Amino acid sequence: MFTIITGAQFGDEGKGKVVDLISNDYDLVVRFQGGDNAGHTVTVGDDVYKLHLIPSGVLLDTRVLIGPGTVLNPEVLVGEIDMLAKNGIKIEPDKLGIDAKTSIIMPYHVELDGLRESARSEKIGTTKRGIGFAYIDKIARDEVQMADIADSKRLLTRLSELAPQKESGIRDLGGDPSIVMDKGLIDKYMELGEKLAPYITDVSYEVNRALKTGKNVLAEGAQGTHLDVIHGTQKFVTSSSTVAGSACSGLGVGPTKVDKVLGIVKAYITRVGEGPLPTELNDSVGEQLQRVGREFGTTTGRSRRCGWFDLPLLKKSILLNGYTSIALTKLDVLSNIDSIRICVGYELNGEIIDYPPELTYDLAKCAPVYEDMSGWESEITEVRQFNDLPKTAQNYVNRLEEMMEIPIEYVSVGPGRAQTFKKQ
Repeated sequence: MFTIITGAQFGDEGKGKVVDLISNDYDLVVRFQGGDNAGHTVTVGDDVYKLHLIPSGVLLDTRVLIGPGTVLNPEVLVGEIDMLAKNGIKIEPDKLGIDAKTSIIMPYHVELDGLRESARSEKIGTTKRGIGFAYIDKIARDEVQMADIADSKRLLTRLSELAPQKESGIRDLGGDPSIVMDKGLIDKYMELGEKLAPYITDVSYEVNRALKTGKNVLAEGAQGTHLDVIHGTQKFVTSSSTVAGSACSGLGVGPTKVDKVLGIVKAYITRVGEGPLPTELNDSVGEQLQRVGREFGTTTGRSRRCGWFDLPLLKKSILLNGYTSIALTKLDVLSNIDSIRICVGYELNGEIIDYPPELTYDLAKCAPVYEDMSGWESEITEVRQFNDLPKTAQNYVNRLEEMMEIPIEYVSVGPGRAQTFKKQ
């Protein structure tokens, strides 16, 4: 079975938690896009793990892979491996595989990213981790790959080819071009490449072989649907394709192999950085959602903007991903709110619409049209089955399911593994 998991909103929906929950049912968990600009927080008992590159299934008896559709900062990855080792979780090559064609985020990518964002009059909200510039090089065929940093002679040859254009780009943006061929940085990357060389594999072959022999594979995405570089709220998007279809291209697996697509959806909505968020709450309720939901970025620490559940955006996510079921997270954060609102449409230029306009500047002009539902006062973090939720909480979940026209398979009421349960 081949299952794909993606975030249905703007990221931070709790994908890592859900992947960790269901990984026991899978032989392989594979990351298919993005870089360390996104993070997954997984809570196991009293232990909290913040992962940026290694798939969440690493905490269970599952082999995890990083596919060639990702961009990888080797220093961050080695840091994660060391962090897990300190917590008694040893990551050997039989546990983790990295595709040889995975693009490497070089120091000059990070430098260019910071310089470009600083020069913008209208900020995108990039994490300045070099993600976008690494993807630019992938498309321009100017990338440094995982196989390159594992071979010092090949890395030096590649850098000598790329140095003039990278130095020119940094110089034009007012930076110091010496970073490109800095001996200390090159030596560091050679050392990192030597450490990671035993982990190199052919991810496409591994995944396809696993599926052919009847094994289960889970493909894990980063960010969320509306940050997709093509279909998201451009220009306030990430640099890769975040929708389910990119799992096939990013891993090298044919679309006929896909059996299930699970969408992760927050019971409200959040967004980090710039860009339209029609239901954004700049009031005490928004502050409550942020505080109770601990809405601060795993990677950046930036506070997340919070708003009511946005059904039109979810409808678009359902079409873009082809979800077969939904996992609804953070329902507990809505506790102790008297009236809960669901955005069921927008008013745009005097008309009511129930699907997002295609262009970002039109979405920014949309005013939400709400349906109100009764809230619940009791805390629900100790609930372990759907029928034990307060009736008004059940009504809210059922109403979302009815409007999405997609079954809600899982409901989450807290960060721990035991706090997520099947709806039926």
